[in-house]
Amino acid sequence: MNASDATARIVAFFEQLVPADAERIGEFYSADAYFRDPFNDVRGTGEIARVFGHMFRQLADCRFVITETVIGENAAMLVWDFSFRIRSWRPGETQNVHGVTHVRFAADGKVAYHRDYWDAAGELYAKLPVIGPVMRFLQRKLA
Repeated sequence: MNASDATARIVAFFEQLVPADAERIGEFYSADAYFRDPFNDVRGTGEIARVFGHMFRQLADCRFVITETVIGENAAMLVWDFSFRIRSWRPGETQNVHGVTHVRFAADGKVAYHRDYWDAAGELYAKLPVIGPVMRFLQRKLA
């Protein structure tokens, strides 16, 4: 499968992602795929499914919107906006995070490498009640 088709396939997966899809990770990720984001560093579809399952247990109304794709040879960069509600904190308030995912594809078009880049400090921690004021103070002092 070429990178363009593989990218279209993974974009559709992310934009239509629902909790049951955690069990379908093997359809989109290689058995030994690597996944890293600001909270996780795992390998294998079982661990990746665990990460996605945990996300859906902690968050509600999760939605990715891919706003841009840059396709290279067997790889792509996906620019996205992620909206969600945190079930245990201000559950009626929608949060938004902007980020980028770098994926590399195996020959069969499945994701072999997935690395998320987003500002956890500025887009998440700074909004939380206890740590937020400390993060905002540090940002002002270090800017």
